[in-house]
Amino acid sequence: MKAVLGGTVIAEAPKEDLIAIEGNWYFPPSSVNAELLEKSPTPYTCPWKGECQYFNVKDGDASLQDRAWSYPQPYPTAFDRVGKDFSNYVAFWKEVQVTD
Repeated sequence: MKAVLGGTVIAEAPKEDLIAIEGNWYFPPSSVNAELLEKSPTPYTCPWKGECQYFNVKDGDASLQDRAWSYPQPYPTAFDRVGKDFSNYVAFWKEVQVTD
């Protein structure tokens, strides 16, 4: 599967390596082009997953705010709920298209 923005592939991995959580595909950290992400200061804590790290996604000279996120240290109970360790896996929002 691929996460694509304006023709640029931000992440790519076999579907079996991704984790689906609440309708979003989470890509393994090693499959993400980290050069296209920059940490955002936007705070958020999910009541069951834990503290979230948002990222701005670079689109040429522009930066799309908070279009990607991950959970660096999810709550241990979240692993039971999801069935896998999803620490640092990255999901995308809005303009970033995730396709097979």
